[in-house]
Amino acid sequence: MTRKHKPFPILENVLIEAIAAEGKCLFHYEDKVVFVSFCVPGDIVDVQITKKKHSFMEGRIVQIVQYSKVRETPMCTHFGICGGCKWQNLPYEEQLKAKQQQVFDQLTRIGKIALPEFNPIMGSIKTKEYRNKLEFGCANKRWYTKEEIEAMPPREVGKEGNLNESAIGFHITGAFDKIYPIERCLLMDDLHNQIRNEISRYAKAQGMSFYDIRAQHGLLRGLMMRNSNTGEFMLLVQFHYDEEGDEQRAQSLLRHVADRFPQITSLIYVDNQKGNDTFGDLKLTTFKGTDFIYETMEDLKFKVGPKSFYQTNTEQAYHLYSVARKFAALTGEELVYDLYTGTGTIANFVARRTRRVIGIEYVPEAIEDAKENSKVNNIANTLFYAGDMKNILTDGFIAEHGRPDVIITDPPRAGMHPDVVRVILNAAPRRIVYVSCNPATQARDLQLMDAAYKVTAVQPVDMFPHTPHVENVVLLEKRDN
Repeated sequence: MTRKHKPFPILENVLIEAIAAEGKCLFHYEDKVVFVSFCVPGDIVDVQITKKKHSFMEGRIVQIVQYSKVRETPMCTHFGICGGCKWQNLPYEEQLKAKQQQVFDQLTRIGKIALPEFNPIMGSIKTKEYRNKLEFGCANKRWYTKEEIEAMPPREVGKEGNLNESAIGFHITGAFDKIYPIERCLLMDDLHNQIRNEISRYAKAQGMSFYDIRAQHGLLRGLMMRNSNTGEFMLLVQFHYDEEGDEQRAQSLLRHVADRFPQITSLIYVDNQKGNDTFGDLKLTTFKGTDFIYETMEDLKFKVGPKSFYQTNTEQAYHLYSVARKFAALTGEELVYDLYTGTGTIANFVARRTRRVIGIEYVPEAIEDAKENSKVNNIANTLFYAGDMKNILTDGFIAEHGRPDVIITDPPRAGMHPDVVRVILNAAPRRIVYVSCNPATQARDLQLMDAAYKVTAVQPVDMFPHTPHVENVVLLEKRDN
């Protein structure tokens, strides 16, 4: 006989107290913290408890009894469903306060090191249409909200599959095989909405199959779009050829898109037969135009391909890199190491104020882009190396290329490998500029370097309005031991 679990309670008239991690909010109940989504501090709500752990609980809002005075009406009709912009209901000024506090809390609680007074967070120039890249999934099963399901007429017996459930949009958390269809996303220039919706309309009208991730079957698999501050637009379409005639159907779709949207300057496609949607190791084919677009920053041009990493908020990236350059305090005589250099954006951005810049990056294609970007901008004092950071940045490498005066490091969310931290400490540069997209792992790394370096400046930068994500730039200077 199975044991029935006692249903979790509904808590009524709960006051939401504060913002928590990952875009959630919290309140306290029975000496435990309860985390809930899609609310703001000051809301009074009824909450259904959905999970109980030893030290915390999770819940979902059943009803908002009274709205907070700091609440803002979300600008997007998909808010609360697609999961992309969890803070649209929070005024932007309040978002910035929360992100400033997040950086302070993580650096103090995790780092446990002496810190200077933080600079006020740099807010984003744009809070809408600020992204230069978006990716959308295609699926033969769309996600329906509870309200959509309840509004549906009963399906006829034996005709359960009579609805066209194909969709292009975003994956829903907890439903890897379903896509929620997006009609209008406000994070990128509206041209991307027009292209995506037209592809969906045309594909359905032509009877094209959409990808079934469970069966690994279906022609239309995914879209990636990029735009740039030069006015260029890139579209990459992922197909999955299954049947005879699929390649011809794909070509017809591409031709239709090319004719319908002359604004697309780079139209690329790939036949992806892998079990996942990544295409970094696949050969891409250019259907129309070039296989790259250009971004500009000051008087520099950066070549960005479909596999390239480039900060997704172009205008704010300039301010982020300007902070890094300012913290580096370059005079033109320094040897600079740029770790996790990507396509060499920071390396080329600071190069003209250095004696030499050496960039290191894991992705070989990114290093080729970095070299090309130096060439395009007539920059001759850069060197780039591809490979795993901890394997390349060794004591022998430093002995060969010289001891750096300044190290700029911009690692992924996981932070720096302990071996990389050790080599940095052995290299003993005068200054380290640490750019981070995850202040928690940044705080951990700062603690590892605290005996030799002191933090002298902290500058949070908001790159992603309406999300809980925040970038942070820290300046470390060598202690006088």
